[in-house]
Amino acid sequence: MMKNSKKLAALALSLSMAGSLAACSNNANAPGSAENNQAADMVYAVEAGSAGEAIAKENGYTYNSVSSQADALMEVASGTSDAAIIDLLMAGAMIGEGTSYPDLTYTERLTEEKYGVGCRQGSDLTDYINSVFAEAYADGTMASLADTYAISQDVLVEQGKAEDFTPTEDGDVAYIQDKGTLIVGITEFAPMDYKDENGAWIGFDADLAKLVAEKLGVEAQFVVIDWDNKIMELNSKNIDVVWNGMTLTDEVTSSMNCTNAYCKNAQVVVTTAQ
Repeated sequence: MMKNSKKLAALALSLSMAGSLAACSNNANAPGSAENNQAADMVYAVEAGSAGEAIAKENGYTYNSVSSQADALMEVASGTSDAAIIDLLMAGAMIGEGTSYPDLTYTERLTEEKYGVGCRQGSDLTDYINSVFAEAYADGTMASLADTYAISQDVLVEQGKAEDFTPTEDGDVAYIQDKGTLIVGITEFAPMDYKDENGAWIGFDADLAKLVAEKLGVEAQFVVIDWDNKIMELNSKNIDVVWNGMTLTDEVTSSMNCTNAYCKNAQVVVTTAQ
């Protein structure tokens, strides 16, 4: 794994570029250039079940589905795929000078999107997390975490006023407090969820999840899942939340009870630098 300083420096550079997202709408590399992407019969690597895979399907790209965004980058680096479609936040942390993939770069920004946390349908945990988000935004905790992980505060989504929370009888909040753990379903995705040099899970999302667990009076436990099976893992109670830079797509919001959006992102095309 690359050193944190290198991750964060690359991420800061990428996210400084992200601040001009709206201004780039008329650029040749802006969304809408799908025909140019596929003109050379490119094959894209995408994470199964991800927003990147949804975009590849929608645009009629030829693509390989892999188990994670990190694997998608490996596909490009090894030449197995011509390009990858991954999150901008991950691209900033994982590619370019001083990272694990110095010879990769991102060339196109395909979408604008927002992240949320997924809970079981009908779960009262969603309202609880929303209340923690509101408090964390208002008291500066969310902004402080963004600084820690070199995330531009411009990508944070403003939260409304915290509302009083009343747990439902036999709801997920009571279930989690009774068992003493908040089980968080993730994939390794810097800067949201990744391991430090001691093997502990850290990151913007990981630290927010730990904050929720602390307020619940339980321990946060992180479990790496097959992202394509996230809904099944959630409904079978193998995990309590899906919390890993999850894009609020129509499929996600129809299959889970999702929190308010808390962070903005984009999907980008990653290729070998020329």
